[in-house]
Amino acid sequence: MWLSLKIALASLAVHKLRTILAMLGVFLGALALTGVQHVSKSMVRQAEMETEKLGPNLFAAVSGQVRFRRSGATTGTLAHTFTIADALTLQGSLPGVLAGSPFAQKSIPLKFNAIQIAATLVGVWPDYARVRSLEMAHGRFITPQDEAGRAMVCVLGWAIAERLFDDPARAVGQSIRAYRATLHVVGVSSPKGADLAGSNQDEQAYVPLDTFMRRLSNQDWINGVYLELAPTADKAALKTAAAEMLRQRHRIGPGQREDFSVLTAEDTIRLQRQALDLVGTLGLISSSISFSVGGLGILSIMILLVRARRLEIGVRRAAGARRADIIRQFLLEAGLMAGVGGLLGVAGAMLLMFAAAQFGKLPFVADPLLLAGALAGSTLLGLAAGAYPAWHASRLQILDVLKPGA
Repeated sequence: MWLSLKIALASLAVHKLRTILAMLGVFLGALALTGVQHVSKSMVRQAEMETEKLGPNLFAAVSGQVRFRRSGATTGTLAHTFTIADALTLQGSLPGVLAGSPFAQKSIPLKFNAIQIAATLVGVWPDYARVRSLEMAHGRFITPQDEAGRAMVCVLGWAIAERLFDDPARAVGQSIRAYRATLHVVGVSSPKGADLAGSNQDEQAYVPLDTFMRRLSNQDWINGVYLELAPTADKAALKTAAAEMLRQRHRIGPGQREDFSVLTAEDTIRLQRQALDLVGTLGLISSSISFSVGGLGILSIMILLVRARRLEIGVRRAAGARRADIIRQFLLEAGLMAGVGGLLGVAGAMLLMFAAAQFGKLPFVADPLLLAGALAGSTLLGLAAGAYPAWHASRLQILDVLKPGA
């Protein structure tokens, strides 16, 4: 075997350009397969991490119809029929609810000195921080006393505090303007990212819900309610029960369009997985094409090698080499080309994943089974492509090869 390996390396070294071109297809196939599949897995993991940040076992019922796009963003309509009574009914009637907070929101300009920015003002209850896993970077969150007294206080999202004050730590204790109202900043939340509906929570400012509804907006409807469920809660059953409760409360008959949406964080993940499954399928198609081209390239160069080495084959057969030895020799060369091409492709994919993790902020993912599968598949492709040339080489007749002029 060691002698066969030295002969294989020497033969491939003589035809460097042909060898490289034959390996190129396998390299691209392994790169496409492992690269696309790992990027898909990384994006799914990132979506899961974002979902974990939304809150433990988050459940939401919101006004209007919400539709998810495959990108994870949302579109929909807003209805003014969702009330605090609806939120309290869901929170008190659904089994497994640990905590909850109604919320109402609207876009509003916030101003500090000469700086004015657009933001989303959200009225919430004190339990909102627990339900949404909202951590404080500076100061405190809204308290029951703030809610009971309709206090004119607010908690700024990280991005808002940074844009208004440069240093978010300077925001606590300052006063900002929301239209004609003055809000006292009592806290700044830690960076959070997008929420269940695709909104950037770092661009939101939080105020007591009663302050929002009575002193800032003068409205009786809310945008919905966020609930924290027990880990053992059956979310599918709860979605059905919540929808039935809201249909009864809003007097929606059979066949009539609902004016609300019941959501879980998994809804976003499910559609993102569907989009990434499509990406993975396209990656499989492109890698299959590349592998096919690589297989044909190896088949072509092996046929050429057999023709160029007829004399070598005849001499080896005359010296006692068996047909099995010739087959093994050429299969080794074909497998070696494909294996090295696959190894380089896998290594290239891992380098791309490392670069994506460093500069694209994607979590680094390395699936050992996928890597081993790509390497094994590349080698098997080489062996399959080299099977016919190896068989053909073993069938050459010694006298026909060694006779003068052959």
